Amino acid sequence: MAAQKEKYLEHAYKRIQRDIKSGSIKNLLFFYGEEQYLVKWALEEIIKRYIDPGVVSLNCTSFNWRTASISNLVEQCETLPMFAEKRIVIIEGFTTGLEKHEDNRERADKTEIDESDDEEAIEDNRQKDLIQYVETLPDSCFLILTADTADKRRKIYKVISSLGACYEFSRLDESGVRALIKKRLDQSGKSAGSAVIRRMVETSGYLDKQSNYTLYNLDNDIKKLIAHSDGSEISIEDLNETLSKNTETYVFDMIDAISQNRKGDALSLLHDLLNSGEVWQKLLALICSSYEVLLIVSEMKEDGFSLSEICKKTGIHEYRIKIASGLSGRYSTEQLRRILSTCFATDKNIKSGLLEYRLAVEMLIASI
Repeated sequence: MAAQKEKYLEHAYKRIQRDIKSGSIKNLLFFYGEEQYLVKWALEEIIKRYIDPGVVSLNCTSFNWRTASISNLVEQCETLPMFAEKRIVIIEGFTTGLEKHEDNRERADKTEIDESDDEEAIEDNRQKDLIQYVETLPDSCFLILTADTADKRRKIYKVISSLGACYEFSRLDESGVRALIKKRLDQSGKSAGSAVIRRMVETSGYLDKQSNYTLYNLDNDIKKLIAHSDGSEISIEDLNETLSKNTETYVFDMIDAISQNRKGDALSLLHDLLNSGEVWQKLLALICSSYEVLLIVSEMKEDGFSLSEICKKTGIHEYRIKIASGLSGRYSTEQLRRILSTCFATDKNIKSGLLEYRLAVEMLIASI
């Protein structure tokens, strides 16, 4: 039972590496998920394994699902590979189904509803044609569909899962991110100690649930580090001089300044974030959630929990807990409750139109 659970939790990038290596990979594949960086990587790995670099253009064809015709897809799949083990046909931007609009039917314009119904009917027919074809997909061809998301309830998903394989490339856990950083550095002839790699992961904010920082961002930051570093080993100084902090780290810096009554510094950080294009809704949500973490840590420390126990019970990343622990000591639990209440009231005043967002957040910082 434990082995089955472990297999279920295995990340898609590990599964596909194993399947490619063992030669057990199916020829009908669906790649999707939040980490499109890994989707692209998986495509490249399959191409590299089955087609020599000199004949990729002869044996690999990409289509956009919205504009591709099923007849063209079939024609490409049926074409035999030339000087290669397999032919690869890729369908990008695949959709397992269009969004339904039942909730808005009474309010929507009839013409819009009719057009939407037509789109759904066309999409359903195309998927039926595709389902009919993949049942006879030749062994000489890989047909790979890619998407951002997937509706596992749809028939097309179930058919692909039954006849081929579906790989969901979700966000990596901490060990996966650290392994990726190490691998990229190794490939460039650079190295970094475990403390430096850990600091990079923490600074990036990749592990924070609210973060929109992806592996594409991480890859760009690694490239910056490699270009900046003169030596063969990346140092903490290289990190500090090269990489920008993520938004949440700036918010913690803001809270740090507020707690030391450096309101001018806190407002300066706020203006920098807003001027850089940060959306105020996200920024205010981060301020609220950061104070929530401070309150949670404060209450749980009062109840006798250690930092490691707080991490386990809350699921909040260790880096956030450590920062919050240091900051929460500057407030009483009751003060944190009042601050959080003020944060929620600020959000309400902005949404109701009572206050303009920039002024409201400035007033919030001044009042804490």
